Amino acid sequence: MDEQNIPIDINNSKLLDWLVSRRHVNKDWQNSILQVREKINNAIQDMPAHEGIIKLLSGQHINYFHCLKIIEILKETEADTKNLFGRYGSQRMKDWQHIVASYQKDNIYLAEAAQMLIRNVNYEIPSLRKQVAKLEQSKTDAEKKIKDYSKNEALAVKEFNMLCEQLGIAGKNIKNELLQLLDELPTIYDIAAEKIKIVKPAIELYQEFNKFLSGKEIAIEVLPLLKYVVENGNTTTYQYTYGEKPLTIELDTREHENKNILEDIDDEQIDFGNGNEIDFGDINVENNDFDFGESKIDWGTPSTDEEFEIVSHMDVEISLEESGIVVEKSGMDGGIARGTDALTVLDNPKTRDQIINELMELDAFLKIRLFELSSESDILAMSQMQNAPASLQMQTVESISSMNDCVNVALSELVNKRILHLHNIKHSHKYVDILTSNLKQKLTIAERMKHNINLLQDQIKKNQSEIKSFEPIIQLLINKTKELQKDVQEDISKRYKGRIVNIVGGINML
Repeated sequence: MDEQNIPIDINNSKLLDWLVSRRHVNKDWQNSILQVREKINNAIQDMPAHEGIIKLLSGQHINYFHCLKIIEILKETEADTKNLFGRYGSQRMKDWQHIVASYQKDNIYLAEAAQMLIRNVNYEIPSLRKQVAKLEQSKTDAEKKIKDYSKNEALAVKEFNMLCEQLGIAGKNIKNELLQLLDELPTIYDIAAEKIKIVKPAIELYQEFNKFLSGKEIAIEVLPLLKYVVENGNTTTYQYTYGEKPLTIELDTREHENKNILEDIDDEQIDFGNGNEIDFGDINVENNDFDFGESKIDWGTPSTDEEFEIVSHMDVEISLEESGIVVEKSGMDGGIARGTDALTVLDNPKTRDQIINELMELDAFLKIRLFELSSESDILAMSQMQNAPASLQMQTVESISSMNDCVNVALSELVNKRILHLHNIKHSHKYVDILTSNLKQKLTIAERMKHNINLLQDQIKKNQSEIKSFEPIIQLLINKTKELQKDVQEDISKRYKGRIVNIVGGINML
């Protein structure tokens, strides 16, 4: 095979070493190139306004091949300075011709071009692409965070709206709206008391069951407070405790200023007649002595001789209910309900908890009865109920289930989240502030997520702008590098009688 047709393949990274080893350039070429670069910097200060020159000077450092093109352009711009001998009198042309001659000495231009080619392929272009990749990754990460922040924002808003809907407030002025809800509590408790009345059959069944198990004729007292609410409704704790209505109720107003201090619930007054004296009838007490043993009481000068006897026991029955007088035997002084006694049994935390516990006790009893009735293999339970009253034996799964449903309805009226919140707001100094803070915190989270989303969107726009600015720079550098690689290949080819020269692993690999 003809040697002329064999291509010369040179690895891009080894190009400079290859030129030195073939003695096309000297090892100390860098010492000479500094002087050439200085001359270029001086010459470039005085250049004609030409589009071709502007294009050459953009994108990268000027190399030897650029200098050749600049001279070609100067031949046009400086043509009027050419003399009869073909020499140019222009200082610009002389400067650039001198630069080209300095480049050609010891082929330092070829070493410089090889170094530029290696640097562009191995460092400059990959570095710019890494920056673009970082910007792309940053953009991707920001988009993922935006999705996460959007989910968190939507979740916070959803939780806020759900809690506001649960509480029945608009969420504009949270604390005031929560305090205004307390006006609904009396109505809520009255409704709950009416719902509790539907558990009466279940209470009767439970009481009958306990009486049967005890073997006693007297009914055993079970679920006392629950039975009281079923029979009397949501009365004050005072009435439940002492068995009578209070004359006056004094509400505690320390927690909520919008509550009345006193509420008069009984307008009955004691009638003492039209005067301030008690009329005992036409009894003449003149000239009478009362015998209390050895001692006598002197009533003064008697006016008549009529005597009367005061008996120690009067056989007269007086009805207090008919007279309108309420006598306090064990209640608070004056029949005034204060503190927790002024609260209704469903509002008083202590009695309310007891009612809930009794409902849960009743619920547990009914569930056990359901299990026993639905379990065909429970022979022991069946044998125990043979001697039970008909009211117990005639119970079915359906009837017990119906009673259990009623108990669950009553329980739900007392333990649903809205009533729990309102109950805690009324009876806790700090709960309303805590609940308000929790609601506001959800709005704060939503606002913070929205703020973060806006920042990330700005960052994405900034990244996109930087990526766009890098793209033309990278493309221009690639084009310039391809052009430089082609010039170097052609220059080396001339040195080997036109053999084809391939610089492998260079710009084409990028």
